[in-house]
Amino acid sequence: MKKEILQILRQDSERISGEYLSSILGISRVSVWKHIKSLIARGYDVETTSKGYRLLASPDTPFAWEFPDRYEKIHYLETVDSTMDIARNLARKGCPHLTVVVASTQRKGRGRLNRAWYSDKGGLYFTIVLQLSMPPQYMGRVNFYTAAILAQTLREEYGIDAKVKWPNDILIDGKKLCGMLSEMEVEGEMVTFLNIGIGINVNNDPTRQEPNGVSLQQCSDRKVLKKELLAIFLDRFEEKFDLAMAGTAIDLWKKYNSTLGRYIRIVTHNDTLEGYAEDVDTNGALLLKQDDGKINKVIYGDCFH
Repeated sequence: MKKEILQILRQDSERISGEYLSSILGISRVSVWKHIKSLIARGYDVETTSKGYRLLASPDTPFAWEFPDRYEKIHYLETVDSTMDIARNLARKGCPHLTVVVASTQRKGRGRLNRAWYSDKGGLYFTIVLQLSMPPQYMGRVNFYTAAILAQTLREEYGIDAKVKWPNDILIDGKKLCGMLSEMEVEGEMVTFLNIGIGINVNNDPTRQEPNGVSLQQCSDRKVLKKELLAIFLDRFEEKFDLAMAGTAIDLWKKYNSTLGRYIRIVTHNDTLEGYAEDVDTNGALLLKQDDGKINKVIYGDCFH
């Protein structure tokens, strides 16, 4: 009902009477008032007079009703330990493909190799649930596709010179803007679901915990609407999803990458490798040319330029 009320209020800058809302929505005027009060409590600036209601401003909070076309698939929570944990439970219960769990803050956000991802207020933290059946080796293609679409979105919609560092961090001028983490479950020889967690520094200041971090606000000198960014990214992500399973996902990633062609260091749980980043294969593994000329195929790890 909140979604319906907001849609009506946003269509007209004049006051909308409670009687009109009641007749259009098929609920009592008392119920209309309760929903209006609930919206006000959640940060919406609604002018209320004897002549009706007028929406003056909306909070930059990704409530499900702010995404009318995705309303049933958006799960917003103010604070969680990790959106990945909630998304995993939803995926196991058979939630729809492209379900999204989004939070304003995370207490235990994490990145690759179990590193902490600091999730202060002002950032955008969400996990996409992909209910699909695919061989596990194709997971890299989906991850690379996700990173490439996000970089493309930032470049084309916000004028940010975003680049991808292998495997899927988003950098601006060498500083980390966004990190990604993926988890999958396998049954037999096929993936049953793949969850991709994304943390984007939007209007927060990541440098307090991560000196080499950067936010969109710091890059553009203006606040960026988180709910707008999420909506645009999800639309682009879904629109071109057929590329995710194809080799063209890797080609798209290469278009925005900042890793290939330079000397790098890769850190895994058990080893540290150095060499020349020569290429990535069709599933996203890094082809690292070492000093002795040997090509080492690296499937996972943290990359340092």
